Amino acid sequence: MSRLRERERAAILSSLRAGVVPRVGQHHIQVGRKGEIQALINDIETVADGGGSVRFIIGEYGSGKTFFLNLIRAIAMEKKLVTVSADLSPDRRLHATGGQARSLYAELMRNLATRAKPEGGAVASVTERFVSSALQRSKAEGISPESAIREGLDSLTELTGGYAFSEVVEAYWQGHDSGDVARKQAAVRWLRGEYETRTDARRDLGVRGIIDDENFYDSLKLMARFSRLAGFGGLLVTLDEMVNLYKLASTQARRSNYEQILRVVNDALQGNAVGLGFLFGGTPEFLMSERRGLYSYEALHGRLAENRFAAGGLQDLSGPVIHLTNLQPEDLYVLLKKIRGVYASDADPQSLLPDEGIQAFLHHCHSKIGSAYFKTPRNAIREFVHLLSVIEQNPGAQWEDLVGRVRIEAERVDQITELADMAPGAEGGTRHDAGPGDNSAEGAAGGEDDALEDFRL
Repeated sequence: MSRLRERERAAILSSLRAGVVPRVGQHHIQVGRKGEIQALINDIETVADGGGSVRFIIGEYGSGKTFFLNLIRAIAMEKKLVTVSADLSPDRRLHATGGQARSLYAELMRNLATRAKPEGGAVASVTERFVSSALQRSKAEGISPESAIREGLDSLTELTGGYAFSEVVEAYWQGHDSGDVARKQAAVRWLRGEYETRTDARRDLGVRGIIDDENFYDSLKLMARFSRLAGFGGLLVTLDEMVNLYKLASTQARRSNYEQILRVVNDALQGNAVGLGFLFGGTPEFLMSERRGLYSYEALHGRLAENRFAAGGLQDLSGPVIHLTNLQPEDLYVLLKKIRGVYASDADPQSLLPDEGIQAFLHHCHSKIGSAYFKTPRNAIREFVHLLSVIEQNPGAQWEDLVGRVRIEAERVDQITELADMAPGAEGGTRHDAGPGDNSAEGAAGGEDDALEDFRL
């Protein structure tokens, strides 16, 4: 195991204490999932080689999906990929007409991370790296910096939106060369998808296009290509909480988002994505519900169907869907020992809490909530960290007395609620019942199915 830095230790413990997944140092507490991790490492190598990949990480609430996704993100950065990540929400989706797709893109870009900037906010540094490499090439080949930059960006112009993207990168260089900080900042704003109107973008940068709902996926493909031009292996996109698409009340809104997912899947499986990988995290309902999940969209059902031979304990990790198996009791025991080691840092872990204390804690959890304590271990982990905190801060306290006081509940699955759309007749505005005069897409396409879904006694 690599050396545990104090910054990583603090981040791990504060995250676990709050019941959320650490964004750094996940490898210090990783257990199990060896086959799944190796499968994703192979995908990362495919992306770094100029290929594409897509995976759906499926598991119950509290089963470790988010931890697994963050771990793969960290591995991708170590393999010199650029990563972006975001959670889907009512105002962030893959397809929309009211700004939700642009909002998702902007969130992804805010979280853009590299090995040197793992905390995110690395759009400017990636752009700077491309410009620096172009300047080095201009010196080596005896050409002007402008020519080197334009030649480097030529390959982007074959993609949708590539001309505007190239012009913005050139504008960044112009700001860099002239010391115009405002122009550089405007270019970064554009690359982050933060311009809401074309008028503002044209005023600040002289470009006609912006990143919006219509070109969300095309812009990600451009960023993947640009990352490779800047010297990185490619781009890994991690999207969690995909169940928010399952929750959408409108059939048409769900279908439009599923069509976008189908486009991603087709590009990855057919080799049309260059240096671009996707990880989607969701629940079994999001995938397998034939009424509202991905399986309700026939084209996706066929592409994501499980291997029928992978049954009876057999596993197939070559397909696009990876079902996270539950941790076993012994896995959770090893996990708690690792957490104890992180908490103790350089001290003797046994002096903080002996192995018998961990075993007693697990027996207590089993007596309270049964096998749920290791199948969805989030609550058990949080209580364990609380226990260690009390023991550390109260040297006279006996762990034998404290274990019996641990109050633990089974992981409570969030209630699935339908998310209303936010605008009349559009995917982003305040939804209303379709009346006789409603000619909107939602009213027409949602139709009778949505009326039945919204009916209440």
